[in-house]
Amino acid sequence: MSYETGGLVRATAGRDRDKLFWVVGREEETGRLLLADGKRRKGGRPKVKSPKHVEAVTMSAPKPPPPVTQALQQGKTVSDRALRRALAAFKEEMSLGKG
Repeated sequence: MSYETGGLVRATAGRDRDKLFWVVGREEETGRLLLADGKRRKGGRPKVKSPKHVEAVTMSAPKPPPPVTQALQQGKTVSDRALRRALAAFKEEMSLGKG
């Protein structure tokens, strides 16, 4: 499976299992993903994880992609604060959708 920059993923292995991260980049040589959440893993020092240890999280289609996704896809630097806020908004949307 291909994970694109700006996508939201959930870790499926390791000590960070079930945590959400933004894909902020990819290592060219190994193909491993660079992940950040703005809190435990900052954008300046992203977590390196194999694509087989994460799963893509789908966002609701009718809404436009969050500004964080757009900025990451355009290659812009995103602040840790913006990463945290976008994750919080996604988690809130998910909790409202379940209830």
